[in-house]
Amino acid sequence: MSPKLPLNNSQTITDFLKLQKNQLAESGSDDSYRFAFDDQAFLARRETLGLRFQLELLKPEILLHEHGVEHTITVFGSTRFVSCQTAQELEKSAKTPEAQADAKRALLHCKYYDSAREFGAIVAGYNASQSEDRNKLYIATGGGPGIMEAANRGAFEAGDKAIGFNISLPREQHPNPYLTPGLSFRFHYFAIRKMHFMLRARAIVAYPGGFGSFDELFEVLTLMQTKKVERFPIILVGKTFWQEVINFKQMLDHGVIDQADMDLIHFVETADEAWAVIRNWYQLA
Repeated sequence: MSPKLPLNNSQTITDFLKLQKNQLAESGSDDSYRFAFDDQAFLARRETLGLRFQLELLKPEILLHEHGVEHTITVFGSTRFVSCQTAQELEKSAKTPEAQADAKRALLHCKYYDSAREFGAIVAGYNASQSEDRNKLYIATGGGPGIMEAANRGAFEAGDKAIGFNISLPREQHPNPYLTPGLSFRFHYFAIRKMHFMLRARAIVAYPGGFGSFDELFEVLTLMQTKKVERFPIILVGKTFWQEVINFKQMLDHGVIDQADMDLIHFVETADEAWAVIRNWYQLA
């Protein structure tokens, strides 16, 4: 094709904005005269809820495709866990009974932060051995602190892509500092965010966590149990924690789940064990 011939003859909204930036909507214009795509009040109406769903689904989809991200490992867990180094610093500086209790709890759980960080680095090491993006598995998290930060951090520090699907909350949550520029996304709707957790996921690695982690875990289990998605490894790190907070045996005894449902779950203790499940499942080199 001649370089002088256009690829298409349609003017994009981006082109239009550049050409007529001053004509979009003057401050004195009636709201009804604004372009629909430039009218924030209109886009925020209840009637345009479906459009907002579509946009939240489409924006990350397009950008992830442009970055060559086809496969992810979704990692989630508590936002409250810190590294063992930070936990030790908290212990040293704790002066009050409350601070000492917080430090003790941080020391108890810090192994999970360090494990998630190690897991991110392991996955990044595998990716470094692959020449094609279609063979790589990228770490994806909710983009916040705690376990999410740890997994992103491990991948980021190893020079790999680290993806974050952040959520806007009444108590503001900022993206962690270990996300690849251009791969940190912000969502308003939990449902669309969880869709992106699943769309490219080839494994789920769940560390101990609270309500949010349980919500994400049980949605995945339900989708697999009902065969809405293809089976892939669901890995729970910290068998003691998970079996204390969820009595899977009682669920089996009461007949509300089957043994086949339990076969979806892999219990592990370490980052190496979690990676071994994924490596064996997909027969990775």
